[in-house]
Amino acid sequence: MKHVFLTGVAVALFFVAQAKSNGDAALVARATALTRIQAEKAHLDEGQYLRVKQLNIRMFSEMEDLKTRFAADPAIMDERLAVAQARYEMALTALMRPAQLAVFQQSRSTMTALSTPAPR
Repeated sequence: MKHVFLTGVAVALFFVAQAKSNGDAALVARATALTRIQAEKAHLDEGQYLRVKQLNIRMFSEMEDLKTRFAADPAIMDERLAVAQARYEMALTALMRPAQLAVFQQSRSTMTALSTPAPR
């Protein structure tokens, strides 16, 4: 168990160091902020927090890369961003336990612009 945790920490540190060395400190800050919100909403344990943070860093990096590469073709960019988002959602779902996922999805649905406002 310790070995798995230490490996997760090492991988997290690697991704954080890699992102920072590429001048992506803002990306890491955004990923950290998002991860904290997700951890609070879904009650993630420490191992899940580290894996979700890694996933968020990769997701933000991929999104930035796609926006840069396909800036001249918005249709392709939208398609690729949708595929990346779907991959991210599947990976995030795989990291959470069912009860956590239900709580997270409920809280996320209340935060979207498409959700109906609470009655007054």
